[in-house]
Amino acid sequence: MAHDLAIRGGTLATATETFNADIGIRNGRIATISEAITDAKDVIDATNHIVMPGGIEAHCHIAQESGMGVMTSDDYETGSISAAFGGNSCFVPFAAQKGGESLAQTMQTYDERAVPKSVLDWSYHLILTDPTPDVLAELPDVFAKGVTSFKVFMTYATRVSDGQFLDILSVAGRHGALTMVHAENHDMLDWMGRRLVKGGNVEPRHHASSRPSLAEEEAINRAISLARLAQAPLFIVHVSTAGGAELVANARSKGGQVWAETCPQYLFLTRQ
Repeated sequence: MAHDLAIRGGTLATATETFNADIGIRNGRIATISEAITDAKDVIDATNHIVMPGGIEAHCHIAQESGMGVMTSDDYETGSISAAFGGNSCFVPFAAQKGGESLAQTMQTYDERAVPKSVLDWSYHLILTDPTPDVLAELPDVFAKGVTSFKVFMTYATRVSDGQFLDILSVAGRHGALTMVHAENHDMLDWMGRRLVKGGNVEPRHHASSRPSLAEEEAINRAISLARLAQAPLFIVHVSTAGGAELVANARSKGGQVWAETCPQYLFLTRQ
Protein backbone atom coordinates (compact mmCIF):
# COMPACT_ATOMS: atom_id res chain seq x y z
CA MET A 1 0.00 0.00 0.00
CA ALA A 2 1.41 3.37 -1.00
CA HIS A 3 2.29 5.97 1.57
CA ASP A 4 0.57 9.35 1.69
CA LEU A 5 3.76 11.16 2.65
CA ALA A 6 7.46 10.39 2.90
CA ILE A 7 10.05 12.36 4.84
CA ARG A 8 13.21 11.48 2.98
CA GLY A 9 16.94 11.87 3.42
CA GLY A 10 16.97 13.07 7.00
CA THR A 11 18.79 12.03 10.15
CA LEU A 12 16.27 10.50 12.55
CA ALA A 13 16.74 11.19 16.24
CA THR A 14 14.81 9.00 18.66
CA ALA A 15 14.97 8.71 22.44
CA THR A 16 17.75 6.12 22.15
CA GLU A 17 19.64 6.52 18.85
CA THR A 18 20.35 8.61 15.75
CA PHE A 19 20.43 7.16 12.23
CA ASN A 20 19.71 7.94 8.57
CA ALA A 21 16.34 6.71 7.28
CA ASP A 22 13.11 7.70 5.56
CA ILE A 23 9.75 7.92 7.29
CA GLY A 24 6.56 6.80 5.55
CA ILE A 25 3.23 8.18 6.74
CA ARG A 26 -0.18 6.69 5.99
CA ASN A 27 -3.54 7.95 7.30
CA GLY A 28 -1.81 10.47 9.54
CA ARG A 29 0.40 7.90 11.26
CA ILE A 30 3.99 6.73 10.86
CA ALA A 31 3.66 3.45 9.00
CA THR A 32 7.23 2.73 7.91
CA ILE A 33 10.80 3.60 8.80
CA SER A 34 13.23 2.27 6.20
CA GLU A 35 16.32 3.10 4.16
CA ALA A 36 14.32 4.32 1.17
CA ILE A 37 10.62 5.00 0.62
CA THR A 38 9.78 5.64 -3.03
CA ASP A 39 6.02 5.13 -3.29
CA ALA A 40 4.72 8.22 -1.48
CA LYS A 41 2.29 10.64 -3.08
CA ASP A 42 3.99 13.61 -1.39
CA VAL A 43 7.60 13.99 -0.30
CA ILE A 44 9.36 16.26 2.18
CA ASP A 45 13.10 16.54 1.50
CA ALA A 46 14.84 16.43 4.88
CA THR A 47 18.39 16.19 3.53
CA ASN A 48 20.88 17.76 5.98
CA HIS A 49 18.13 18.09 8.58
CA ILE A 50 17.43 16.26 11.82
CA VAL A 51 13.98 14.63 12.00
CA MET A 52 12.67 14.10 15.51
CA PRO A 53 9.35 13.54 17.29
CA GLY A 54 7.19 16.55 18.00
CA GLY A 55 7.75 18.20 21.33
CA ILE A 56 5.24 18.34 24.17
CA GLU A 57 4.91 21.79 25.72
CA ALA A 58 4.04 20.86 29.28
CA HIS A 59 3.63 24.29 30.91
CA CYS A 60 1.72 27.04 29.11
CA HIS A 61 -1.23 29.31 29.79
CA ILE A 62 -3.82 29.40 26.99
CA ALA A 63 -7.27 31.06 27.13
CA GLN A 64 -7.03 31.14 30.92
CA GLU A 65 -8.09 33.86 33.32
CA SER A 66 -5.60 34.88 35.98
CA GLY A 67 -6.57 35.08 39.62
CA MET A 68 -7.49 38.72 38.97
CA GLY A 69 -9.73 37.75 36.05
CA VAL A 70 -7.37 38.87 33.26
CA MET A 71 -7.51 36.61 30.18
CA THR A 72 -4.26 35.47 28.55
CA SER A 73 -3.47 36.96 25.14
CA ASP A 74 -3.22 33.56 23.41
CA ASP A 75 -6.31 31.47 22.73
CA TYR A 76 -6.22 27.85 21.56
CA GLU A 77 -5.88 28.91 17.92
CA THR A 78 -2.96 31.32 18.22
CA GLY A 79 -1.30 29.31 20.99
CA SER A 80 -1.48 25.98 19.19
CA ILE A 81 -0.30 27.42 15.86
CA SER A 82 2.67 29.05 17.61
CA ALA A 83 3.45 25.78 19.36
CA ALA A 84 3.29 23.88 16.08
CA PHE A 85 5.72 26.29 14.41
CA GLY A 86 8.03 25.67 17.37
CA GLY A 87 8.07 21.94 16.66
CA ASN A 88 5.46 20.82 19.18
CA SER A 89 2.76 18.30 18.40
CA CYS A 90 0.99 18.49 21.77
CA PHE A 91 0.63 20.98 24.59
CA VAL A 92 -0.73 20.89 28.12
CA PRO A 93 -2.18 24.24 29.23
CA PHE A 94 -3.91 24.89 32.54
CA ALA A 95 -7.62 24.68 33.22
CA ALA A 96 -8.37 26.83 36.26
CA GLN A 97 -11.27 26.05 38.57
CA LYS A 98 -13.19 29.07 39.83
CA GLY A 99 -14.48 29.27 43.38
CA GLY A 100 -17.72 27.34 43.81
CA GLU A 101 -17.33 25.64 40.43
CA SER A 102 -17.44 21.88 39.92
CA LEU A 103 -14.63 20.19 38.02
CA ALA A 104 -17.14 19.11 35.38
CA GLN A 105 -17.97 22.78 34.80
CA THR A 106 -14.29 23.68 34.61
CA MET A 107 -13.59 20.94 32.08
CA GLN A 108 -16.59 21.96 29.99
CA THR A 109 -15.45 25.60 29.91
CA TYR A 110 -11.98 24.73 28.68
CA ASP A 111 -13.20 22.09 26.24
CA GLU A 112 -15.42 24.75 24.68
CA ARG A 113 -12.38 26.99 24.30
CA ALA A 114 -10.09 24.28 22.93
CA VAL A 115 -12.18 22.00 20.72
CA PRO A 116 -13.09 24.50 17.98
CA LYS A 117 -9.67 26.16 17.80
CA SER A 118 -6.67 23.98 18.62
CA VAL A 119 -4.65 22.57 15.72
CA LEU A 120 -2.72 20.30 18.11
CA ASP A 121 -3.51 17.55 20.56
CA TRP A 122 -3.90 18.87 24.09
CA SER A 123 -4.58 17.94 27.67
CA TYR A 124 -4.91 20.01 30.83
CA HIS A 125 -3.24 20.55 34.15
CA LEU A 126 -6.24 21.20 36.37
CA ILE A 127 -5.77 24.10 38.81
CA LEU A 128 -7.65 23.38 42.03
CA THR A 129 -8.66 26.48 43.96
CA ASP A 130 -11.74 25.27 45.85
CA PRO A 131 -11.12 21.63 46.87
CA THR A 132 -14.36 20.92 48.71
CA PRO A 133 -15.27 17.30 49.53
CA ASP A 134 -17.61 17.26 46.51
CA VAL A 135 -14.82 18.50 44.25
CA LEU A 136 -12.35 15.93 45.58
CA ALA A 137 -14.95 13.25 44.91
CA GLU A 138 -14.91 14.31 41.25
CA LEU A 139 -11.19 13.71 40.81
CA PRO A 140 -11.48 10.02 39.79
CA ASP A 141 -13.79 11.04 36.91
CA VAL A 142 -11.23 13.62 35.83
CA PHE A 143 -8.49 10.97 35.91
CA ALA A 144 -10.63 8.73 33.72
CA LYS A 145 -10.82 11.53 31.11
CA GLY A 146 -7.03 11.63 30.91
CA VAL A 147 -6.26 14.61 33.14
CA THR A 148 -3.68 13.25 35.58
CA SER A 149 -1.92 16.36 36.86
CA PHE A 150 -3.15 19.07 39.19
CA LYS A 151 -1.79 22.41 40.31
CA VAL A 152 -2.24 24.25 43.57
CA PHE A 153 -1.03 27.65 44.76
CA MET A 154 0.47 28.42 48.14
CA THR A 155 -0.02 32.16 47.55
CA TYR A 156 -2.45 34.54 45.82
CA ALA A 157 -6.22 34.56 46.28
CA THR A 158 -6.33 31.08 44.72
CA ARG A 159 -4.12 29.54 47.43
CA VAL A 160 -5.10 26.42 49.34
CA SER A 161 -4.46 25.70 53.00
CA ASP A 162 -1.98 23.04 54.07
CA GLY A 163 -4.90 20.79 55.01
CA GLN A 164 -6.49 21.20 51.59
CA PHE A 165 -3.11 20.58 49.97
CA LEU A 166 -2.82 17.32 51.92
CA ASP A 167 -6.30 16.25 50.81
CA ILE A 168 -5.40 16.86 47.15
CA LEU A 169 -2.04 15.11 47.45
CA SER A 170 -3.69 12.11 49.09
CA VAL A 171 -6.38 11.63 46.45
CA ALA A 172 -3.99 12.29 43.55
CA GLY A 173 -1.41 9.91 44.99
CA ARG A 174 -3.93 7.08 45.33
CA HIS A 175 -4.81 7.37 41.65
CA GLY A 176 -1.27 7.79 40.30
CA ALA A 177 -1.70 11.48 39.52
CA LEU A 178 0.88 14.23 39.94
CA THR A 179 0.33 17.36 42.05
CA MET A 180 2.10 20.53 40.92
CA VAL A 181 2.64 23.51 43.21
CA HIS A 182 3.44 27.20 42.97
CA ALA A 183 5.47 27.41 46.16
CA GLU A 184 5.78 30.77 47.91
CA ASN A 185 4.90 31.74 51.48
CA HIS A 186 1.90 34.05 51.09
CA ASP A 187 2.26 35.85 54.42
CA MET A 188 5.95 36.57 53.81
CA LEU A 189 5.13 38.12 50.44
CA ASP A 190 2.25 40.14 51.87
CA TRP A 191 4.38 41.39 54.78
CA MET A 192 7.27 42.42 52.51
CA GLY A 193 4.95 44.10 50.03
CA ARG A 194 3.25 46.19 52.68
CA ARG A 195 6.59 47.30 54.16
CA LEU A 196 7.91 48.34 50.77
CA VAL A 197 4.77 50.29 49.89
CA LYS A 198 4.74 51.99 53.30
CA GLY A 199 8.34 53.09 52.71
CA GLY A 200 7.54 54.46 49.27
CA ASN A 201 9.53 51.76 47.50
CA VAL A 202 7.10 51.14 44.65
CA GLU A 203 9.34 51.32 41.56
CA PRO A 204 9.72 48.16 39.42
CA ARG A 205 13.29 47.68 40.69
CA HIS A 206 11.86 46.77 44.11
CA HIS A 207 9.91 43.81 42.74
CA ALA A 208 12.71 41.36 43.54
CA SER A 209 12.86 42.60 47.14
CA SER A 210 9.12 42.05 47.47
CA ARG A 211 9.61 38.34 46.78
CA PRO A 212 12.47 37.24 49.04
CA SER A 213 14.21 33.95 48.41
CA LEU A 214 13.20 32.73 51.84
CA ALA A 215 9.53 32.91 50.85
CA GLU A 216 10.11 30.34 48.11
CA GLU A 217 12.48 28.19 50.13
CA GLU A 218 10.12 27.94 53.11
CA ALA A 219 7.19 27.02 50.88
CA ILE A 220 9.18 24.43 48.92
CA ASN A 221 10.34 22.83 52.17
CA ARG A 222 6.75 22.79 53.45
CA ALA A 223 5.38 21.37 50.19
CA ILE A 224 7.96 18.58 50.21
CA SER A 225 7.07 17.77 53.82
CA LEU A 226 3.35 17.66 53.00
CA ALA A 227 3.97 15.37 50.02
CA ARG A 228 6.11 13.13 52.19
CA LEU A 229 3.35 12.88 54.79
CA ALA A 230 0.76 12.10 52.11
CA GLN A 231 3.16 9.67 50.39
CA ALA A 232 2.42 11.32 47.06
CA PRO A 233 4.57 12.59 44.18
CA LEU A 234 5.15 16.34 43.85
CA PHE A 235 6.22 18.66 41.04
CA ILE A 236 7.42 22.17 41.95
CA VAL A 237 6.98 24.67 39.14
CA HIS A 238 9.36 27.53 38.22
CA VAL A 239 11.92 27.19 41.01
CA SER A 240 13.75 30.53 41.11
CA THR A 241 16.30 30.20 43.92
CA ALA A 242 19.44 28.19 44.56
CA GLY A 243 18.10 27.30 48.00
CA GLY A 244 14.90 25.93 46.49
CA ALA A 245 16.86 23.80 44.02
CA GLU A 246 18.98 22.43 46.86
CA LEU A 247 15.88 21.44 48.79
CA VAL A 248 14.56 19.51 45.78
CA ALA A 249 17.94 17.82 45.20
CA ASN A 250 18.16 16.86 48.87
CA ALA A 251 14.65 15.37 48.86
CA ARG A 252 15.42 13.38 45.72
CA SER A 253 18.69 12.09 47.18
CA LYS A 254 16.65 10.62 50.02
CA GLY A 255 14.29 8.83 47.65
CA GLY A 256 11.54 11.42 47.54
CA GLN A 257 9.26 11.54 44.51
CA VAL A 258 9.94 15.22 43.91
CA TRP A 259 10.57 16.93 40.59
CA ALA A 260 11.00 20.57 39.63
CA GLU A 261 11.36 22.97 36.72
CA THR A 262 12.77 26.46 36.35
CA CYS A 263 12.45 29.30 33.81
CA PRO A 264 15.11 30.88 31.56
CA GLN A 265 14.92 34.25 33.31
CA TYR A 266 15.93 32.71 36.61
CA LEU A 267 19.06 31.30 34.99
CA PHE A 268 20.18 34.38 33.05
CA LEU A 269 18.83 37.54 34.72
CA THR A 270 19.99 39.24 37.91
CA ARG A 271 18.01 41.17 40.52
CA GLN A 272 19.13 44.54 39.06
